Amino acid sequence: MSELLRGYGRRALTAFVRAVVQIVLAFAVNLPVFILTVLSVAFIPLGVGVVLAPVMFQAIRTVANQQRAWAAEWSGVRIPVPYRPEPAGAGPFGRLKWILTDPASWRDLLWAILNVPVALVLGILAGGLTLYGLEGVLVAPWVALLTDYGWGPFWTLDEWGAVGFVGTVVLGAALTAAGVRLGPSFLKAHATFCQSLLAPTRGALAERVQRLTETRSDAVDASAAELRRIERDLHDGAQARLVALSMNIGLAEELMKHDPETASKLLAEAREASGTALTELRDLVRGIHPPVLAERGLDGAVRALALTLPLPVDVRIDLPGRGDAPVESAAYFAVAEMLANVVKHSAARRAWVQIEHTGDRLIMIIGDDGTGGADPAAGSGMRGIERRLAAFDGTMAVTSPVGGPTIVTMELPCALSSPKTSPSSGTG
Repeated sequence: MSELLRGYGRRALTAFVRAVVQIVLAFAVNLPVFILTVLSVAFIPLGVGVVLAPVMFQAIRTVANQQRAWAAEWSGVRIPVPYRPEPAGAGPFGRLKWILTDPASWRDLLWAILNVPVALVLGILAGGLTLYGLEGVLVAPWVALLTDYGWGPFWTLDEWGAVGFVGTVVLGAALTAAGVRLGPSFLKAHATFCQSLLAPTRGALAERVQRLTETRSDAVDASAAELRRIERDLHDGAQARLVALSMNIGLAEELMKHDPETASKLLAEAREASGTALTELRDLVRGIHPPVLAERGLDGAVRALALTLPLPVDVRIDLPGRGDAPVESAAYFAVAEMLANVVKHSAARRAWVQIEHTGDRLIMIIGDDGTGGADPAAGSGMRGIERRLAAFDGTMAVTSPVGGPTIVTMELPCALSSPKTSPSSGTG
């Protein structure tokens, strides 16, 4: 029995605390942030709002994301994040356009103001019933008896006073039980209300499905092209050398008895051909998934790649862990393709690579001091990188004025896992 009472007590206290948190959040955070956001939008024509509006909308998003976390943790209501990715390298006006054209920004703003009365009502129902019921059991009847309020003093309690005393206690107990029972339901009702405004709309989900369909098609096309490249490299390279190797060995076997000197030369050629074929197979494997990437991660693989280039490459990497293998592979080949473009087309004297992990995104910046003028629409290599990144919901932004410099910023959603053991910065 005592365990049951303690369980009810913990449940009531948890519901009460969470209800108070929701009410405080609504009045102390939502309401001020809503007012400041509306003012920042009104100040856009004055110029101040160009900077303030994105900041305030980001503040609302922070509060909304906290609400999403609470809804999932407290009530089991999952609220997906609907925001469009921020364009890399965007200036103040670019960020303003990005934040104002995202429908989720305005739904967040609507939630911020509507949450004030809704959180108050549902919070009072979630925590207030239990509190009021406990007051009816533990406080009100005894205060009434001892202060001659309603029924007369305790020592002159008449029949009606006894009925009132018992009725107050029973009503308080009923309200307490109802609060303990219904408190989590009212909290879930509040989470459901938040879900109706903070979750992606049907239009956003349809847009998301369309984008996933496109990126899946691009990924399939890229995989098919990669498979054809591997088949072509095997057919034209290692396979042809292995066929020639087999023929030389067969001919050497026939000449071994009659012309040992010629047979010896053929075997020497066969040995050389086998070494060349092995080198080509190793290069092919590196083109599929470099062993250094599997062994040392993105950090070590990019540093090793930088050392093979014919120009100095400054490498600065800050990765506190390892990403998933497909994400690491996509990031590595994106960086490798960009550096190959630098060597082939930029006439640069130096290049640099910066890789870091911020929030839940992997950010890769590749730059050079070359002639500039790079255009993703005109280069199949950059388009291939875009398709490779898009398969992982990644983005790429290119800044390359004529005369340089060229700066390419790529982002990939990425969660890091195990801690790294290699150094995090330096020059490759």
